[in-house]
Amino acid sequence: MTSDSHRPDGAHEEELVPEDDTVIGVAFRRSLLVLGGLGALAALIFFLRPQEQPEETILEKDVGQIEDLVVDEAVLPEVRFTDITEQAGIDFVHENGARGEKLLPETMGGGGAFFDYDLDGDPDLLLVNSMAWPHDDPPATERGHVLLANDGSGRFTDVSAETGLELRSYGMGVAIGDYDGDGRPDVFLTGIGGSHLLRNTEDGFVDVTSAAGVGGDPDDWSTSAGFFDADGDGDLDLFVCHYVRWSREIDEQLAFTLNGADRAYGPPTNYEGAFSRLYLNRGDGSFADVSAEAGIQVRNPATNAPMGKALGVSFADFDQDGRMDIVVANDTVQNHLFHNLGEGRFEEIGATVGLGFGGNGEATGAMGIDVGDYRGEGDLAVCIGNFANEMSSLYVAPNGELFFTDDAIGEGIGSPSRQRLSFGMFFFDYDLDGRLDLLQVNGHLEESINEVQPSQHYLQPAQLFWNAGPDQRVCYMEVPPETAGDLATKIAGRGSAYADIDGDGDLDVLLAQVGARPLLLRNDQELGRHWLRVRLVGRSPNTDASGAWVHVRNGDQLLRRQVSATRSYLSQSELTLTFGLGPDPDVKAIEVHWPDGTRQEVPLPDSLDRTLTIRHE
Repeated sequence: MTSDSHRPDGAHEEELVPEDDTVIGVAFRRSLLVLGGLGALAALIFFLRPQEQPEETILEKDVGQIEDLVVDEAVLPEVRFTDITEQAGIDFVHENGARGEKLLPETMGGGGAFFDYDLDGDPDLLLVNSMAWPHDDPPATERGHVLLANDGSGRFTDVSAETGLELRSYGMGVAIGDYDGDGRPDVFLTGIGGSHLLRNTEDGFVDVTSAAGVGGDPDDWSTSAGFFDADGDGDLDLFVCHYVRWSREIDEQLAFTLNGADRAYGPPTNYEGAFSRLYLNRGDGSFADVSAEAGIQVRNPATNAPMGKALGVSFADFDQDGRMDIVVANDTVQNHLFHNLGEGRFEEIGATVGLGFGGNGEATGAMGIDVGDYRGEGDLAVCIGNFANEMSSLYVAPNGELFFTDDAIGEGIGSPSRQRLSFGMFFFDYDLDGRLDLLQVNGHLEESINEVQPSQHYLQPAQLFWNAGPDQRVCYMEVPPETAGDLATKIAGRGSAYADIDGDGDLDVLLAQVGARPLLLRNDQELGRHWLRVRLVGRSPNTDASGAWVHVRNGDQLLRRQVSATRSYLSQSELTLTFGLGPDPDVKAIEVHWPDGTRQEVPLPDSLDRTLTIRHE
């Protein structure tokens, strides 16, 4: 036995029994586990900190890799857009009724439409206005909706009063269509408190809402709308988007805020959805509301409440069965694709065919929408503009098939569109090379958004995406704002539309704002490219030839355009179709696919750079 004095540390022998080693080892291991746990917890807290947002860093790396695939900027066409709003005689300022209460409708309007109301061959312009709320004092001078007549050169004169279109309502959107088959385009206006149908007569516009049965209910909030032939009987029916169940009382009770103190506009997630409406044309000037039996009233399976929160709508025959389908952009709930089964019946299949949700399986804040064959290969694409921090969606279906994939990232619009809050958007050929480019109009809801989200701004520039062609690894390339002229103006963008307002063959654009003046932008391209514009005149009652397709074979290109005014957000574009032919055109064939299924070969014109009027034989 060793004495205590022989221990250099003076420890007692009985303190060093084997059991103590075990206890110390366990304690040490437990200490390591605790320290490891604390380290893991600290790491977890670090990675979950909201201000760091590591997900966005990863996304930006991916975006950088995608952008490396984009074609060189040197190949971009030199095209500038010039703001001619004042020069064109437009002094309209949108009134949204905002007086500080932060009522949701104040930030959602408005739209506009290009259409030839007086049948003189050039596109006129209608601007949708809202108004002061009934509980507020109206301004000294309050304008209703505004109709502006085009003199053919792109200069406009206000003819609202003399044509009977100076209607006052809390407007949102507009739809244009010859619903009675008399050859004159009629006007349907949406908004808070119901909708209005104005028939275009020789003596001006006449409000026929009540007789037609399309006014809706006093508590409705209707947004986008469009005329199309739903049941295949030849006349134009009407689809009307409805947003949410809203009232001032509901809005005030929600008391939404961004900074914890000041009232702000609340998101649609706080509101119950609403059923959109489908009206079938009876052929006698009136419509039948067939929404329930037609299959377009979709309910939330969890609550049985209306699911839809519809802001945008477009029409196309996706499966090429001769019937027009309906695609609806819904805000924060799944998008809807109503497949036309015939005889005015529809089946909602959006989620099952890959169009209901975003690329990550989430419902997006969807607003504007358009449909087009941007690849020139027969594959129809649905482009939808989404909320801030959500990429725009580009759902592409193979020719004639009902199956979509979201190609936004791969085609070059995903990353550049992610930080924008997008409303109006449409396909159009701005540089006349034959390929469909894309314009998306942006603007936030909250004027003070930058105070709580530094990456966001209330005023945002529009984005123009040039189509580089299907042979490129990435089809779309964002045009640098500094090269696009006044298109880069920062605005609170909402609706948008296009038309050739001055007869020079290229497409000019309207960018509507909420609570501010619109921008009318003249396309000042000087690329020396040729073009052909085609105006179809269908058989009565579908004199618009709505739903028809025109195919133009130009060299190796097959250019396909569909007659439909309904595109973008709350807005309508001209019905005349524009075909860019490039610098060395070789037009080999022109064929019209009429809505009734017949095909018509069109004799080739003696010259290009002109408008062809083609009547249904």
